[in-house]
Amino acid sequence: MTNSTMRTMRVLVVATVVALSAQAQQKSAPTAAPEDHCEMMKRGDQAMGFSHEKTTHHFRLFKDGGAIEVSANDPKDTASRDEIRQHLSHITQMFAAGNFDVPMLIHGTTPPGVPAMKELREQIRYGFQETDSGARVRINTISRQALNAIHAFLRFQIAEHETGDATEVTDDAQKK
Repeated sequence: MTNSTMRTMRVLVVATVVALSAQAQQKSAPTAAPEDHCEMMKRGDQAMGFSHEKTTHHFRLFKDGGAIEVSANDPKDTASRDEIRQHLSHITQMFAAGNFDVPMLIHGTTPPGVPAMKELREQIRYGFQETDSGARVRINTISRQALNAIHAFLRFQIAEHETGDATEVTDDAQKK
């Protein structure tokens, strides 16, 4: 074979691998059937103490971890805002202790990343912040293994809650 033919074959092989990898990533985050999603939301309302219909969830992936953000849809809905703050404050404490019972109850399964997040809990920091209309749990680590687990957990949440949030890692705009 000529050098030109060899280069062409290598380019084709690399292009095929990239295309197959992209297909596999798209298939790895399936959305739940509508009835499964509805049941998950009902369990979530009960476990969280506020209505998903009156609130909005966001899950963010950052270079050093990520965030869980929940806000009341109506700025005048102080009841939902206060329930969000209470829930996320509690979640911050539970996650820091390695307790992920609430997400497991809501989703009916152990979310990806949870086993490693439990095992590596000493390497992960959870911070609670109130926002104008709710609250935020900021998750930080310097451990590559913990970071991968956090990102897997947050990507699962994005898919399950159908938030439409980016699954790519970004900068935390609130840190600037």
